Amino acid sequence: METHDEPISPDPDTNIVRPVMRQSWRSVSFLHWRCDAAVVRRLIPHELDLDLFEGDCWIGLVPFLIVDLTAPKAPALPWLSHFPETNVRTYVRDRAGRRGVWFFSLDAARWPAVVGARLGFGLPYYWAQMSVARKAEKAYYSSNRLLSRGGRCRVEIETGQRIAAPSALEVFLTARFRLFAERRGSLVMSEISHQRWPLQQARVCAVEQDLVGKAGIPQPTSRPLTHFAAGVDVIVGPPERIALSGAPVAGKDRGGL
Repeated sequence: METHDEPISPDPDTNIVRPVMRQSWRSVSFLHWRCDAAVVRRLIPHELDLDLFEGDCWIGLVPFLIVDLTAPKAPALPWLSHFPETNVRTYVRDRAGRRGVWFFSLDAARWPAVVGARLGFGLPYYWAQMSVARKAEKAYYSSNRLLSRGGRCRVEIETGQRIAAPSALEVFLTARFRLFAERRGSLVMSEISHQRWPLQQARVCAVEQDLVGKAGIPQPTSRPLTHFAAGVDVIVGPPERIALSGAPVAGKDRGGL
């Protein structure tokens, strides 16, 4: 059966009928490096293909702050619903041509969120001591994994002007409305919906991290392509198991947290 890759768009094209979660992402920094596609290919499931931009494979390091994480109609809890997160990711397509994110790791500062995301979505979360701070035009991120050897990240970003018309590459790297993961031996996907990213220019002032290397990817040595966004409000759909044909599987394998 012939498949076509879905278009790259800054706006989501799906309506999440049965959301399982809402949250907001604030003070989001995107650090991206080109990397060896052959190395990354070995680290993702064979059911997925790398999503390349003009032949280039990209790895992202994305630190940010989560606020108001809760069930769709439930109130947010002051401590549990607010915490920093940092993820290491690349970009993939499934056999139906749907684009999304593959996470190598996600560090979060709340143990219940780590356990819930691992069980519910099959995502490789780690518990970490973390902080996010803003001061004038600077953003500061810090993370140290707990109960694990290594897993450190320090990032300082200087933000710039709003990007009125993001380039095709900027949209490719940031506008991702689906995640893929492995859960209980099966490939699953979950739809994500939020408004268009309010992207800003940014430059990295300092970055020290070993998260990319711990994912099995050579540590980058070049300066990253860097962007910043003040934030978006997010709706998350349930994880759905994907058949080899690329179609979601209905029934008991669909579920949420």
